[in-house]
Amino acid sequence: MSYEKERHMMVESQLRGRGIKDERVLGAMETVPRHLFAGPDMEDRAYDDCALPIGEGQTISQPYMVALMTELLELKGDEKVLEIGTGSGYQAAVLSLLASDVYSVERIDSLAVKAQKLLVDQMYGNVTVVISDGTVGLPEHAPYDGIIVTAGAPEVPSQYVEQLKINGRLVIPVGSRYSQVLYLIRKTLQGIERHVSTGCVFVPLIGKDGWTATEIY
Repeated sequence: MSYEKERHMMVESQLRGRGIKDERVLGAMETVPRHLFAGPDMEDRAYDDCALPIGEGQTISQPYMVALMTELLELKGDEKVLEIGTGSGYQAAVLSLLASDVYSVERIDSLAVKAQKLLVDQMYGNVTVVISDGTVGLPEHAPYDGIIVTAGAPEVPSQYVEQLKINGRLVIPVGSRYSQVLYLIRKTLQGIERHVSTGCVFVPLIGKDGWTATEIY
C-alpha cells in the first residue's frame, strides 16, 4: 500500500488546515513515508492525528507537532541542523529534505540503530545518527543553524544556546514532566529572544542536563 492518499489528507486537514504555511515543510511531510517510521504494529495508524508508541517508552510525534516545530526553524535548504531525540527517525527524515546536514542524537541504542538503518534504506543520506546523551548537545559539529528538541526539558540546557550560530533558532518544549510549553529561542548579537509557541506534551528529556531516570521511573 502506497499511503499517498493518506499523506495528502494528513497535510491538507491536519497541517494546512491548522495554519502550517511553509510550502517546503508541507511538501516534506507529504513526501516522507510516515508509516515506515511508525513500524508494522502502528502502520495502519501512521497518519492519524496523534502521537504513536514506538517502543522503549518513546513515541513518534503527532504530525502537526512535527510540522510546527519544523516550520519554526525557518529552513531554506543550506542549514546544518541538530535534532535531540532521534526516536523513530521520522523527524530527521523530514529535516533531511529541508536542510543540508542533519545530526540526530539518541540515547537509546536500539532506537538509534533501527532509525539509522531505516534512514539509510530510504536514502536520507544527509542524516547522521549519534548515540549519546542529547542533553549536552553535539559540540563536535557545532555551531548549528537550528536545533530541535523532541523531548520535554525541565529548563533550556545552556549548551544548546552555546552551540547555535548567531541568528540560529532553537525549538524546545520546556516545563513539567507531564506538560510543557513549546519555545522558539533565537540567538542574536544582542542576546537571546524567547517566544512562546503553544502548549504540548512530550516524553521527558533524560540525561545530565535534563530529567534523571529516577525522576521518571
